[in-house]
Amino acid sequence: MHGGTVGPRFRGDDTIFWLGLSMLRQYELVERVKAYDPDADEDLINRAYVYSVKVHGSQQRASGDPYFAHPIEVAGILTRYRLDTATIVTALLHDTVEDTHTTIDEIEKGFGGEVAKLVDGVTKLSRIELQSKEESQAENFRKFLLAMSADLRVLLVKLADRLHNMRTLKYIPNEDKRRRIARETLELYAPLAERIGMRDFQEELQDLAFAELNPEARESIVKRLEFLAQRGGDVVPRILASLSELMKSEGTEAKISGRQKTPYSIWKKMQQKAVEFEQLSDIMAFRVVVKTLPDCYRALGAIHSKYRVVPGRFKDYLSLPKPNGYRSLHTGVFGPGGHRIEVQIRTEEMHQFAEVGLAAHWQYKQNVAAADSEAYRWLRGLLDILEQGADAEEFLEHTKLEMFQDKVFCFTPHGDLIEMPRGATPVDFAYAVHSEIGDHCVGAKINGRMVPLRTPLKNGDQVEIVTSKAQTPSPEWERFVVTGKARARIRRFVRLRQRQEYLELGQAMLEKAFAARGGTYTPKVVEPVLRQFGQSSLDDLIASVGQGNVSVGDVARAVLPGAEVIQAPAKKKKEEPKKPKKEGREGAIQLRGLIPGMAVHFAGCCHPLPGERIVGIVTTGKGVTIHTIDCDSLEAFADMPERWIDVAWPEAGDDQMRVGRLHVTVSNEPGALGAITTLIGKYEGNIHNLRFTSRTTDFFEMLIDIAVRDVRHLTTIIAALRGQKVVAAVERARS
Repeated sequence: MHGGTVGPRFRGDDTIFWLGLSMLRQYELVERVKAYDPDADEDLINRAYVYSVKVHGSQQRASGDPYFAHPIEVAGILTRYRLDTATIVTALLHDTVEDTHTTIDEIEKGFGGEVAKLVDGVTKLSRIELQSKEESQAENFRKFLLAMSADLRVLLVKLADRLHNMRTLKYIPNEDKRRRIARETLELYAPLAERIGMRDFQEELQDLAFAELNPEARESIVKRLEFLAQRGGDVVPRILASLSELMKSEGTEAKISGRQKTPYSIWKKMQQKAVEFEQLSDIMAFRVVVKTLPDCYRALGAIHSKYRVVPGRFKDYLSLPKPNGYRSLHTGVFGPGGHRIEVQIRTEEMHQFAEVGLAAHWQYKQNVAAADSEAYRWLRGLLDILEQGADAEEFLEHTKLEMFQDKVFCFTPHGDLIEMPRGATPVDFAYAVHSEIGDHCVGAKINGRMVPLRTPLKNGDQVEIVTSKAQTPSPEWERFVVTGKARARIRRFVRLRQRQEYLELGQAMLEKAFAARGGTYTPKVVEPVLRQFGQSSLDDLIASVGQGNVSVGDVARAVLPGAEVIQAPAKKKKEEPKKPKKEGREGAIQLRGLIPGMAVHFAGCCHPLPGERIVGIVTTGKGVTIHTIDCDSLEAFADMPERWIDVAWPEAGDDQMRVGRLHVTVSNEPGALGAITTLIGKYEGNIHNLRFTSRTTDFFEMLIDIAVRDVRHLTTIIAALRGQKVVAAVERARS
């Protein structure tokens, strides 16, 4: 586009002309749509075009061009993907509600309910982008997915909108703003484009963002590509000719083309493989488009028969399509002249989908409902995570797990294909099949053999999940699951279970406190003071009391002002035999950094031991709880520095034994448990408690509480256990 502002002129038939400004004319846009959809609503497109120009009026973009040029160019971008009339009209109107006085009601009256709904969805996405800095990226992304989930055409318009904005990014004078937009494009919009199969969108967005974020690296790669093109100018034509001749000799009709990989994809591969540009030899990809599915494998056989195969480079996306629906055969060979090349083989239909992805579902004559298919099951999976997540940050964490990890493909006993991130375990598999199966998972068989639940899955594994109605999600699972869905579901269960425990404890504490003041606890008498303690419901108040966030005494005093605590009559002490000193008695050791006499509790989540770095957390009504410095529970107090106390173990030990917890997996064979307990005793450890967490035909998993002198003592026992043949795994338990 050219700089300067040029106002529109109107003729009687509302055809619009500009002087000196190069952009898509009204009749040109209509002709593009009619070329692939003769039945398109020409009048609706014309009216939307004129309306957009009128309402944007004299508004200008950072480039100095009139603002209405932007929605027109966005509509033009979408015509390349042969999208339906409603989507093209939405593109023309997508900024009218956000940037003018137009309302959604006016859009609905003038252009219909479908267009109004789409414009409203795009408007919500635009408003999310403009959120203040106080709004977290995670919360914005959460809203983003909700806004686009009703109709994926909203995302198509937004991607085209972002693409045109990236093309004109250089006109924004603020460098920090340009870099923020480019980073957001690279981290959010390009992966979303890839997920719905919009390869052209993905690659151009990546390259434009790359040019802004790392211009020196991009320029270096571009110059090297130009040098290679000059030095080996006839290499590509020779490879194309050789492949064409090979297909003809096999009697396979094929269209063959070659394309150079983008600077960003080359740079990314250099970073991933830690190699220099000169070490990359497959910077060109050649595409063989054939008539039928059997022709794909026939062409592959011919290529493999003539050229030497590059090991590990064959991928069959026909039998195992990518999550976005992409299907093709990929292979690497040492082609003509010994050049290492990548060849992609697909049918015309597959090629069309590879070019436009899910946009194909909205091409002129097709039913929009077709998009509600397996092709974007991943989006429904993200929404399922959204329902389980506690907060936006957690949701973003789980979502990134779903979007950005390499995949592994496994099968159910019935032959159904399940795709998961690489490193997934049987628990991830169970949740991928169904949430209820995951919740009740007690064991797993991989290829007919029982394995521990933490076993990583491999491509082609057949996985059978063993379930029990009595089983519930274990907090231990969160340590090894990798899918967002599994982690969100486990955390949700743990939160609900903890809340139930806090409710029971809080109610017991309230009943006791009220009775001590001569009153009777009932929900009705407590409800009037909810607002005083900043609680929205009675359950919230009771749980806060049980958790220690609200003092039970404060609640009792608020409900029963002036009531004194009734002292129970002192009971005559009976002479009791002296008990042996308890091991690890809380409060018996005076930690450095604490006031003498302060109540001390050692956290059950991390079981701190002498010799480890520790920290104290002040808890209302409980004194100080001691955690190890790397305990996961400390994340909950990250924003409350006033509750942290710097503490340390005393320089001289007190000869007390303290409990450390181990998670042990042992083979299910005679004498295994005896060997473990004997070994622990041999190394002077005293077993306080042993609890089985999982039992299968081949393995037992258990938690063992062992009284030890310090962390070095426990480490010695761990090392000894790992040397036992019956022990499959042993580690510190952190829950």
